[in-house]
Amino acid sequence: MSPTPRRSRPVATATRPRPPRVSALEPRTAAPLATTNRTSLAPGGDRGAERLGVRKTYKLYIGGQFPRTESGRAYEVFDARGRLLANACRGTRKDIREAVRAARKAFPIWAARTGYNRSQVLYRIAELLEGRRDQFIAEVMAAEGIGRRRADRLLDAAIDRWVWYAGWADKFSQVTGAVNPVNGPYFNFSIPEPTGVVGVIAPEESSLLGLVSRLAPVLVSGNAAVVIASESRPLPAVTLTEVLATSDVPGGVVNLVTGLRRELVGHLAGHMDVNALDAFGVDPAAATELERLATENVKRVARPPAGGLSRYDWLAPAAQSPYLIGQFVETKTVWHPVGA
Repeated sequence: MSPTPRRSRPVATATRPRPPRVSALEPRTAAPLATTNRTSLAPGGDRGAERLGVRKTYKLYIGGQFPRTESGRAYEVFDARGRLLANACRGTRKDIREAVRAARKAFPIWAARTGYNRSQVLYRIAELLEGRRDQFIAEVMAAEGIGRRRADRLLDAAIDRWVWYAGWADKFSQVTGAVNPVNGPYFNFSIPEPTGVVGVIAPEESSLLGLVSRLAPVLVSGNAAVVIASESRPLPAVTLTEVLATSDVPGGVVNLVTGLRRELVGHLAGHMDVNALDAFGVDPAAATELERLATENVKRVARPPAGGLSRYDWLAPAAQSPYLIGQFVETKTVWHPVGA
């Protein structure tokens, strides 16, 4: 009799549960944001995962764009305590030529705007400065080595200065122009017009307010500007060009070149397509040489104070004046017959 075959027991198999399907439209928990102050990236507080902050690149501002210098060179910018802040472009003679070419192209566009429209544009600059207050305060504090209260006051003055000059855009011609009495049946009018492309050498010590105080009166009448920024404190000036680029200022009306002054100032002063030079920001000892270079095409030159700018008060009422607008305008005299 054959043995009865044994039945094999069923082997238990482990089945993996399928994960539930998640709709693409279902909201998900956001991952922790990476920050620049070395905050942990992991939800559990793991400090092993940290990110590096994105360092800002400070470039030139020419023709409404932000190119690097054609030489590819840069120089180090330090704060008031000697700590490295950034690398700024070290502009060259070619960068000055490109900036003047862009300014000459933009000049007739800006000069053709009405005074009322230019006042709106300048007021827009003040609005954007107000919106980026914290950034400008931080950069001015680092550049000039001052406290927050002092930096806040300087920024307020810079914003108010744009607003102040914006109010003069459609009024300065009544101050600098005239109806002249003549002995004859004629009308004789003296009418101010923008002089053209103006080179502006920014003050070395006052990184923002000094620049605004010299640049705003140049733009009010319809001039285009080529600015050489402060050599040791250029960062607030470069950030100001970001405001200009996002405002309604046409590209090329303001152009900014950073670099070593000994390599740039002479080329700007001697450029034959620059009509005027604001040398208020240079050392008085160097102003005579700049005037000599400016005589090649009879530029008008605004000289620095005899004692320099070391004790100049940019917050004083004398730092803003409608007569500063008149430094960079030409007076056109028109004769018109009475009754014609």
